[in-house]
Amino acid sequence: MTVGVILSGCGFLDGAEIQESVCTLLALDRAGATVRCFAPDREFAVVDHRTGTPTGERRNALREAARIVRGKIDDVRDAVAEQLDALILPGGFGAAKVLSNFAERGAECDVDAGVAGLVRAVHAAGKPIGAICIAPAVIARVLGSEHPTLTIGNDRGTAEVLETMGCRHHDCPTTEFVVDEAHKIVSTPAYMLGPSIRDVCAGIERTVAEVLRLAVGATN
Repeated sequence: MTVGVILSGCGFLDGAEIQESVCTLLALDRAGATVRCFAPDREFAVVDHRTGTPTGERRNALREAARIVRGKIDDVRDAVAEQLDALILPGGFGAAKVLSNFAERGAECDVDAGVAGLVRAVHAAGKPIGAICIAPAVIARVLGSEHPTLTIGNDRGTAEVLETMGCRHHDCPTTEFVVDEAHKIVSTPAYMLGPSIRDVCAGIERTVAEVLRLAVGATN
């Protein structure tokens, strides 16, 4: 079983949420899955994670994400859906700033072409997709015309934006997940709700297990 993981940098304010990413990778490894990590090869505006303010710097999301996975990562444009059995997108604000510009444009956002292409290809092949934290916004934008069921927790404002993009939102606590069996999409709130890495990791572990269950079904 080979699972693709799309990261968006390194750090929850401007890239991939590190704890969500590591919990995802650990759950996949414990399940015996082979992991292929990807990120867009593009620059982003850096945020100081102590103060929450922009630094004026720009960094590369692919190079920054490589920090999380010990260098084992490829440009998402080089990903081949046929080589994957499933796809998972951890959260962090990078999902809304790098994988897409959801943070800026909301329901009218654009999604990185490489990310959108891989999501569409994996979905078209009938393979499952997992989305964590704010990453369901990316799925809603790419696959919203199919009206998938997703969760970002219980934030009504964000949920309404996702519904504007065509998805159906279902409230969910941090430790649980929402599965859309028909579309093979699994989502969990993670740090959209928190409050701790223990709770976040519990929801992610269950999400990963459900993605792998759907992946096994897709190959049978």
